[in-house]
Formats: sequence, structure tokens, C-alpha cells
Amino acid sequence: MLGLGKNVKMSLGAAAFAITPLLQACSTTETLTTAAYLPPPSPTRQADVYQGTSAYNSMKIRDAKVAARPSLQQMDYPSIYAGRVDEGVDIPTFDYNKISSKYLRQQVNYYGPERPGTIVIDAKRKLLYLVQPNGLAMRYGIAVGKEGYGWTGSAVLQWMQKWPTWTPPAEMIERKPELAKYAAGMKGDNENPLGARAMYLFKNGKDTLYRIHGTTRPFSIGKAASSGCFRMINQDVIDLYSRVNRKASVQVRPQVFAEIHP
Repeated sequence: MLGLGKNVKMSLGAAAFAITPLLQACSTTETLTTAAYLPPPSPTRQADVYQGTSAYNSMKIRDAKVAARPSLQQMDYPSIYAGRVDEGVDIPTFDYNKISSKYLRQQVNYYGPERPGTIVIDAKRKLLYLVQPNGLAMRYGIAVGKEGYGWTGSAVLQWMQKWPTWTPPAEMIERKPELAKYAAGMKGDNENPLGARAMYLFKNGKDTLYRIHGTTRPFSIGKAASSGCFRMINQDVIDLYSRVNRKASVQVRPQVFAEIHP
């Protein structure tokens, strides 16, 4: 396995939780909470930590490799988060000044072992990485719901949809009878809680019921939500959708240590 220097590592976390048909699909419309829905902490064995091989076996070698990488892309946020018409739907401008800059789209140096095209989700820090060539990654802020915190492991991006239909789970309709009118599905638009795009995660050919999707609540990004999967700002989920391929590998981890911050 490739590795990093002493102070650069990636935690692989505990073994992947089993996925069962009992998992609820993204409900996405619950209230926000500051509670952390992380699994109970467990001791980390040395074998569970990704660190140190010949690729980055000293800070000097690591720094030389970093210096040889392409310059990071500079982001024009006024254009990135401007309003637009997408597939006939008006997307409003997102006021990016109202959330922490760490949750805005940005290209970063990345030290993980994953191949370009892999999606890596850091559930604790609420960040999603799309691994790129030359030791880089595109990083996006996300909101993580209770269901998202409840699972770590690997999946495949099996299906992708623009302006997806949202069908509230039966349990949600029971709690909120006013949603019964959407029992057959709510068409994709600015009121649809799945937002502009949805990417559906499968494992061993079966739907995990987890989704990477847009949101009608962009200011939930960077926060914990009481339900749902992995939400993104609509402008960001459109960008991610345009960059990934069907069958892309998705790695969901409790926490990721594969990026060096300045």
C-alpha cells in the first residue's frame, strides 16, 4: 500500500458496517442538529493507519514531490455560485460568503492511495474529495445526515440522475401526512429536496439506499442533519456530476487524513 510521511496519514477506520435492506433512503428534509452521529470510538490498530512507505518516506522527498505538482486551480466563486438555468430549472445564486470558506469548492493536494476518479467522503469533517491525477483532488463541502454517519465502507456509483424524482419513505409520510401527495414521487425542481443531481450508491449490485445529492438548503452544508445522506450545494453537485463516471468507486470513512493543510 502506498504511504505518507510521519505526520501525513489516512485513517481507514473500523471495518465497514454491514449494509442491510432495513436502511432508510435519504429523507433529506429533517431539521439540522449539532449532534455528532459518529459511531462509538474504538482503538486504532497500527494496521488500520495508512502511513509511510518509499513514496513519501521523508518530509524532504514529500516536499520535492509536492513542488513538482501542478499549481492548484484558483476558484472564481462569484461565477461558480452564480444563479443559472439548468435543464430548464432556475438555480438561485448561492451566497458563499455566509458559510465557512473550507466548505467551498477547491482543489487541494491529496496524499491518499486511491486512483483518480475515486470519491472519498470524510463524514466527520463533512468534506467530499474527488481524486484527480498528479496528486490532486477537488474538494467539496457536504452535509451529512444520520444515515450517512451510520455507515462507513465502499460502494459503487451505479446510477446518476439529473433533477431526480424524490419519493418520501413510508415512515416519513406517517410522521408528516402532508407528504402523502408525494407518495408516487415528487418531480425534480427547486422544491425537491434531492436537488439538481443525485448519484446512487450500490454495493455488490444492490442499492445501499445512500445518495450523494443536491439540496434545497445550501446553508446546511458543513452541519450535521438529523437524517439524509450526503448533501451538496446544487452548483457543486452539478460540477461533481460532470466530472465522475458511472461505476466510480466511493469510499466513505469516519475521518480522512490525506490532505496537508497550509
